[in-house]
Amino acid sequence: MKPDLLARSAVLLLAALGLSACAGLSDLPAPASLRDASSLGLPTAPDATLALDGQWWREFGDAQLNRLMDQALASNPSLKIVQARLLRAQAGADATGAADAPQLVAGLDAMQQKFTANGLYPPPLAGSIYETGTAQLSGSWELDFFGKNRAALDAALGSVRASEADAAAARTLLASNVARSYFQLVRLNEQLVVAQRLLAQRTQTLTLVRDRVNAGLDTRLELRQSEGTLPDARLQIEGLQEQLTLGRHALGALLGQPQAALAIELPPMAAIKNAAVAATLPSDLLGRRADIAAARWRVEAATRDVSSARAQFYPNVNLVAFAGFSSIGLDRLLGAGSEQWGVGPAVRLPLFDGGRLRANLRGKAADLDAAIESYNAAVIEAVREVADQLASVQSIGRQQTEQRAAQASAENAYQIALQRFEAGLVNRLSLLNAETAVLNQRRQGVDLAARALDSQVALMRALGGGYRADLPPATARK
Repeated sequence: MKPDLLARSAVLLLAALGLSACAGLSDLPAPASLRDASSLGLPTAPDATLALDGQWWREFGDAQLNRLMDQALASNPSLKIVQARLLRAQAGADATGAADAPQLVAGLDAMQQKFTANGLYPPPLAGSIYETGTAQLSGSWELDFFGKNRAALDAALGSVRASEADAAAARTLLASNVARSYFQLVRLNEQLVVAQRLLAQRTQTLTLVRDRVNAGLDTRLELRQSEGTLPDARLQIEGLQEQLTLGRHALGALLGQPQAALAIELPPMAAIKNAAVAATLPSDLLGRRADIAAARWRVEAATRDVSSARAQFYPNVNLVAFAGFSSIGLDRLLGAGSEQWGVGPAVRLPLFDGGRLRANLRGKAADLDAAIESYNAAVIEAVREVADQLASVQSIGRQQTEQRAAQASAENAYQIALQRFEAGLVNRLSLLNAETAVLNQRRQGVDLAARALDSQVALMRALGGGYRADLPPATARK
């Protein structure tokens, strides 16, 4: 490049910079602010809160649940959709990053053209038909003086990190749904056993009442009342069987194999261990939750989008060059004298755009505020979820203590009734009535044990399911 051309280019660039200072960026309203741990009432000092493993479901000690979980994480279509979105975000970041790299294009044009007789070209070109050709390489390199491309790339990378966190959140949600569906099936199966024993007991009771009516010891009223308990017991059994079938279908869908859950053997509730869970809100809750990490990275991406929108007010500086051949008449395209080349800077500065850039900047700023408030909503909801599940875990533990005491009393009463029956002091009907109280307590015990497992799973999900995130530092809108 000649020195005088370089000097003129520098003058033009300085003039463009001066004009850009007069672009008159519109003032933006005060940005929204991010909520932090202290504003949410979380502990500020490190605590000894139980750390979750990424495969937290293994703490329940059920090998079949572990196999089902592995199958779900490998085959569930919804999880694969989220993973495909992550790949799409990564491809978008790669495409955005290419804007900073030099570009080189090879072109070949050949055509037959009639030149106008009333234009710039003199005879013999004027009014004649000739073949024309051009073969050249064209290159450009945008010099990102003002960080527009860098900010756009940072925004794309923020979106990638958000997609990675979304994938982790989807994995945690899927794992919790599989565990909760599995434990629900175990509960229904246990309730079915109790309901079948209740039906057998009521059948025995009906037989005894019928014998007492025949012996003149009871009336037809007691007989009809006993007969009415059988349809109710069979109704409970049918309802539980329906729920078991539907629950197996739901679990099969989560596994990605609709028929896989139909043949599994359900273990007794007592064979499943209770998992150790946290007792308090952790101080690092915001870094444990994948959904919060995703929201935080979307704030970061929106912040970079604002920076990129601001940079669009400044000049766009490119180095452009081309080299190749051009001729009228294809037979001379590669001949001597057909070569051509050019190199130099290209500066573009928006002066009057009808407010397009300002509107774009205001829109990006509004997107940032929306992302910040979405993040704030996510962290508030996360704190509520953990607090709710902690309260449920603790309350269910207390309820189980009272229920076990009630069940022990019912079983003691049944043992006394059994001893009295064996001694001939009471009839079998009194013994069966005592067993009814035991069955009712067993039903409540099954429900509470299932609720305990379900609340433990829900708490593990609320605590992030073993996820750990390095969140970006708080940034202000510039």
